[in-house]
Amino acid sequence: PKEFFKSMMDSGINVLEFNPINPLALRKKWEAGRDHRKLLVVDGQIAFVGGVNISSVYSSGSFTRSKPRTTDTPPWRDTHLRIEGPVVSDFQKLFLATWAKQQGEPLVSKSFFPQIGSRGNEVVRAIGSSPDESYSSIYATLLSAINSAETYAYITTAYFVPDPQLLAVLKAAAQRNVDVRLMLPDKTDSNLVYYASRSYYELLSAGVKIYEREDALLHAKTALIDGVWSTIGSTNLDWLSFQHNQEINAVILGQDFGEQMKAMFEKDIQSSRLVWLEKWRQRSIGARLKELGARLWARWI
Repeated sequence: PKEFFKSMMDSGINVLEFNPINPLALRKKWEAGRDHRKLLVVDGQIAFVGGVNISSVYSSGSFTRSKPRTTDTPPWRDTHLRIEGPVVSDFQKLFLATWAKQQGEPLVSKSFFPQIGSRGNEVVRAIGSSPDESYSSIYATLLSAINSAETYAYITTAYFVPDPQLLAVLKAAAQRNVDVRLMLPDKTDSNLVYYASRSYYELLSAGVKIYEREDALLHAKTALIDGVWSTIGSTNLDWLSFQHNQEINAVILGQDFGEQMKAMFEKDIQSSRLVWLEKWRQRSIGARLKELGARLWARWI
């Protein structure tokens, strides 16, 4: 409600609405797209990026099978990243660029970019994408990484509605004996996405392994290639993320971090169900018709 944001502004917080729907509130020419980024920068020295929104749905953990549930609402399974080092400045520049384009109040920048020395051994890159760009940098980077995979590609995404190029890249990787595994949700908050996603399980016939994460609402967006290339961010594998949303990801090069990512993926497998090709082929006529109908809306879900 407006009162919530008014109380924040009354406390001195700068609040800026992205692409207001109300034409009277427009500060510039209206354009399609939403800001799907999840980014926090503190003092220009620490950045948080990933899939986590500011929401009470994260109040319970997603690896708590042994504990009795006190509510019917499933916990959310997500991945977020805390970053220190020079790349924090790049994340902050992405925030400030969006703020300026949305014609927010000018921000005093003299102290925004402190000198930051190196931290850790990983190479980290900040990648942002916007619908007003000719192509998604995140999408192009991911396709390139999968194309270069030699041993395995482990991908986790909340929404899986791929375009033909991504489908072809995943199939080609599996067919050259790369261990391609997709971690997808067992349940989602959209029936349209649910059935559209399952229409692409044709990937099973190419040798791609698909796992459905149970006991939690999967919201993470991550990828790990060959144990050394990783990404965590807000970008789903769907048309909305690649063409219509502002998104932000961190790409990390490093074996130590890759080992943590792999351990996290393997832990998710323990709470997941492997989808078998023969069983998918035996799905009902009703399910097939729902998949067909949902797939017609693939570009907009």
